[in-house]
Amino acid sequence: MATNGTMMQYFYWDYPVDGMLWNELTRNAADLAAAGITALWLPPPCKAERGIQDVGYGIYDLFDLGEFDQKGAVRTKYGTRQELEAAIQAAHTAGLQVYLDVVVNHKAGADRTEVVMGTPVSHDNRNIEIGPPREIETWTYFNFPGRAGRYSDFVWDSQHFDAVDYDQRTRSAGTIYKLRDKQFDTPVDPERGNFDYLLFADLDMGSNDVRAELNRWGDWIVQTLGIDGFRFDAAKHIRFFFFNEWLDHARAAAGRELFGVGEYFSGNLATLEWFLDQTGRRMSLFDFPLYFNLRTASESGGNFDMRNLLNDTLLARDPTLAVTFVDNHDTYYERTVQDWFKPLAYALILLREGGQPCVFYPDYYGAPGRTSHRQTLDRLLQVRRDHAYGLQNDYFDHPDVIGWTRLGDADHPRAIAVVLSDGPGGSKRMNVNRPNRNFTDATGNDGGTITTGNDGWGEFRCNGGSVSVWVEQ
Repeated sequence: MATNGTMMQYFYWDYPVDGMLWNELTRNAADLAAAGITALWLPPPCKAERGIQDVGYGIYDLFDLGEFDQKGAVRTKYGTRQELEAAIQAAHTAGLQVYLDVVVNHKAGADRTEVVMGTPVSHDNRNIEIGPPREIETWTYFNFPGRAGRYSDFVWDSQHFDAVDYDQRTRSAGTIYKLRDKQFDTPVDPERGNFDYLLFADLDMGSNDVRAELNRWGDWIVQTLGIDGFRFDAAKHIRFFFFNEWLDHARAAAGRELFGVGEYFSGNLATLEWFLDQTGRRMSLFDFPLYFNLRTASESGGNFDMRNLLNDTLLARDPTLAVTFVDNHDTYYERTVQDWFKPLAYALILLREGGQPCVFYPDYYGAPGRTSHRQTLDRLLQVRRDHAYGLQNDYFDHPDVIGWTRLGDADHPRAIAVVLSDGPGGSKRMNVNRPNRNFTDATGNDGGTITTGNDGWGEFRCNGGSVSVWVEQ
């Protein structure tokens, strides 16, 4: 019997620097599975530039999972390699898949500098050179002395990078230098002329040696940890064809299918579709267009036209490759979806067909300065797991009150009706194909009962600025 899948992003930017995330996951894995979570997206597990302080995106050594004394400690921010392996085992025992965050756009925290020639380019258009080549001192030499060649003896130096933004000689940051006779990778996102360069020392994906080493690491990580998939950081900044080669290689090494989702931070649906085409539709993408719609709706004080909530989204255009979300670590400190709207937003991504929804750790467990929505999420997750199946009928026909129904299937026979409003409370007449049946609100927001008519239609209501999920009794 197929069960709806639900991912959780099991970390956030300000998670405590106590090395306890992996141990916490070991304790929580069974409870998360019981709640309806089926997969976990874990943070970058590799040693990073700032050691235990680093969330993991200032990547230093891909082969150090908290095993070697590097960057001031053996462990990472989240724990040791042994604790990571125990957490993955606990997740698998509970029936959860595990996806690792993969950071291969750049490297940081080099072991020593090199003197190379660099050409300054414009921040606004990286295709425009703004000065002649000059000698600069770059942090581009990585030989990982603490690991001493274990697992890989590959040494990274300036030939493996195409750009940096720091000159140690002048101690000046902020100028982007294209190294030697390098060219930026293509195709990448066309923002700023060519958005290959993001930060730190940017990997040259045109280098055969670079790609071969990343392929070796991919083989090693899937075989060492037995993971089930990947979240790719900064996908818009990496030569698109890299993902084709790397994913094919990793899947062959694993001997099975591996899930892949890219962080392509863009609200432009056409751009996301272009990426999907360039990568042969090998991987999913986070649905940033939907996120931006949800955020705008939450900020509009009830004045958003809810009929347009799914307009120009991956969920509407390409639901099989859309990973839907309400908040994540990248949006955490930006204009995020407001708290009052989060129950509506999560109902949308959890209870509709299509898309793989992702629940954010602070939205579930809470965090300093952040509200836990666990009670609501547990109720929505239960409905998603047990009842959100079968034919879907949409009623996106009012600027405030919208809804849909799911008619169930052979294994999940109960129908549901979902109604939400960003404005005043109201109701929606919808078909559940269940004559003369009682429905109650699984969220608890409405304590009453709704009985359908002889024709299988019902008048399903919700409170103002709220959501109700009516489940057949």
